[in-house]
Amino acid sequence: MRNWLLPEYVEDVLPSEALRIEKMRRSILDLLLVHGYQYVIPPLLEYVESLLSGSGSDMNLRMFKVLDQLSGRMMGVRADSTPQTARIDAHLMNAKGVTRLCYANSVLHTVPCEITRTREPFQIGAELYGHSGLESDLEIQRLMLRCLAVSGIDEIRLDLGHVTIFRSLIKDSDILPEFEVDLYNVLQTKDTAALRELLCSGLDRRLDKHVRDALMLLPELYGGREILMHARKMLPSHPEIESALSQLEAIEEELEAYVDTITFDLSDLRGYHYHTGMVFAAYAQGSANAIALGGRYDEIGKAFGRARPATGFSMDLRELSRLISPDTCPRGILAPYKRNDKELEKIIEQLRNEGHIVITELPGNEIEKDALYYDRKLILHNGVWEVVGI
Repeated sequence: MRNWLLPEYVEDVLPSEALRIEKMRRSILDLLLVHGYQYVIPPLLEYVESLLSGSGSDMNLRMFKVLDQLSGRMMGVRADSTPQTARIDAHLMNAKGVTRLCYANSVLHTVPCEITRTREPFQIGAELYGHSGLESDLEIQRLMLRCLAVSGIDEIRLDLGHVTIFRSLIKDSDILPEFEVDLYNVLQTKDTAALRELLCSGLDRRLDKHVRDALMLLPELYGGREILMHARKMLPSHPEIESALSQLEAIEEELEAYVDTITFDLSDLRGYHYHTGMVFAAYAQGSANAIALGGRYDEIGKAFGRARPATGFSMDLRELSRLISPDTCPRGILAPYKRNDKELEKIIEQLRNEGHIVITELPGNEIEKDALYYDRKLILHNGVWEVVGI
């Protein structure tokens, strides 16, 4: 085996893309910071129990695990930053009011989320703790859209859903856990044939006919504002369902000026294992998959002894960078090497302070024959240092 080969779905990020990702990271973090989101850097490794808190079995399968040589306990490499920020909020920040946190770091997955994705996403996101009202959902979603905008992503489609609708339909049915998992899987894939077969299979007869009909309807409840009107007519009149539909309607009214298209997907159960309310996903031209995801997850902090209301979003900068027109690496100014030339050193320092890239030609280096890194030269002309094009 060649020693330089990388594992499948693991890749280097070369200069032009790395610079593009870093510019996006800086722009997004600057935006989050001025909105009051405090930057945190969680550890790469934690004990498995902490990383899995509230995130369900999916994260357990996605996480790399190693044995801690100091404690003998199993540790995990983070596959998602949300449980870590929930732990920080619960035990380190320990604020009584609202806490806003943001992060930007790599996560690692045992398998890629999609066939075209890397196993090492560069995840950036924001989490808001301590507020259960619709206003915090709106703040997070509006902030996500602004983050995409400063990244250079335009023509965004926002999908809105609400896991409370599905939870309300089945909460009094006392159905078997395995049946609930199967329902989740077929609803998420919108496989109506499999859903009909499942509901008629006799696996679990504890569902009322009206609930069965409502579950069969959920995959069809996808589209524009008319979907909410149709859902009100066709779904059972549970107070929780009415409240969820009203929340979706209110969010659309607030966000329609910030996004090109808003659609509703009432069978979107992505993150169902830990989301407790509204969920959302952003899509853009050039990507079949969501480029940003988020939602409300009020129960995730319970494992840390502090089940605070929470909502947040995250996105993969490596995936976003592929949607931006590629930039060439900026070229610099080639400066000569002159030992102890204070005037030259001062000129070079001044150029760098102004934001120019200045490359000093080292003795014996043939960089002058390779204009890949520079497009100007610093020369001494009539006793004055000048920058000239080449």
